[in-house]
Amino acid sequence: MNLSDDDFTLFDLPQRFAVDRAELDARWRALQSEAHPDRFAADGASAQRLAMQWSVRINEAYRRLKDPLARATYLCELRGAPVRAEDNTAMPAAFLMQQMAWREALDEAETLDAVEALNDDVRADERRRLASVAAALDDVGDATAAAAEVRALMFVARFRQDIARRLEALEH
Repeated sequence: MNLSDDDFTLFDLPQRFAVDRAELDARWRALQSEAHPDRFAADGASAQRLAMQWSVRINEAYRRLKDPLARATYLCELRGAPVRAEDNTAMPAAFLMQQMAWREALDEAETLDAVEALNDDVRADERRRLASVAAALDDVGDATAAAAEVRALMFVARFRQDIARRLEALEH
């Protein structure tokens, strides 16, 4: 193993957005077992520190690869199209209008059913956008288009958190 390998190489997976979650989980368990610091107890403190570094690296890669948004962001970066969400917030007008409509709908939703219906709509939009990212990265090879979609998905994810908070408040 090489600490500088990308996450996909570390997990011996193809550099694709589509990931078999069961395979990813199995490889994570195998890598963690291989790098667990307890396995190196007889080899001294230096070997245990290195094993701990490996364990941290494996966990970071696993967290990134199992989260579709983080995986897409990472793939865009690997392919030379960083998402740059912190300094590139320009979005198409239609998307911004949709965001405003969703916000207004959430503000006006007074019942659990209304918020759940909005959540279903937003979740469907999120699934469509994830499919678009998958197609851009895995089928077309357009990391720039994928990065733009990832930025939109980041907005959607934040809005879904707002919906979750509202649902929680209505359920109590």
